[in-house]
This record gives sequence, C-alpha cells and structure tokens, in this order.
Amino acid sequence: MNASVDPRVERIASNPLYQRLRKMRNRLGWTLTVLMLLAYYGYIGLIAFDKAFLATPIAAGKITTVGIPIALGLMVFTILITGFYVRRANKEFDQLTQQIVEETR
Repeated sequence: MNASVDPRVERIASNPLYQRLRKMRNRLGWTLTVLMLLAYYGYIGLIAFDKAFLATPIAAGKITTVGIPIALGLMVFTILITGFYVRRANKEFDQLTQQIVEETR
C-alpha cells in the first residue's frame, strides 16, 4: 500500500533550515547524553570500585564524607545541563522552527 505523503511534510523535510535544526538538535542531544552517562556511570564506578574514597571524611571530626558533595555535584550538574538544553531549545531551536513553519506555509 502506497501512502501519500502530505506535500507540506515533504517541503519541511527538504528545507535546509530543517536539516540544520535536526543536525544541531541531534548533536547537542547526543553530547549532553554522553556527558550525563559519563557523570553517572563515573559515580556508580566510584561506588563499585572505590568505596573507601567515597567514605573518606571531608575533614577530621566531620561526619560528612567525600561522597556526599560528589553526589550533590552530580545533581547540580544534571540541573545545569537540563537548563542549558532548555535555554538553547527556547532560544535557537524555537526560532528555527518558527522560520521553517513560516517558509513552508
């Protein structure tokens, strides 16, 4: 069965701005994904292979260990790169999307 494709979809898919948007969005998405995987698996690796390091007290007589600030840093890192993606999406990607929609009407 040969399904007909909407001509507007074809125009959008062939638009150079759409190709640019896809490339930029995919590159950013994969880059941030790799960074997150490295950060999380690095932390899990520390838990698995160097528990003694994570259990090291920050200072003499302190209850907090090195693992706590590292875990908090990982959470902050997650929030920061999510914010970075949202800011970039709202600023760049939405503008390109709007241009593509205007050109393909």
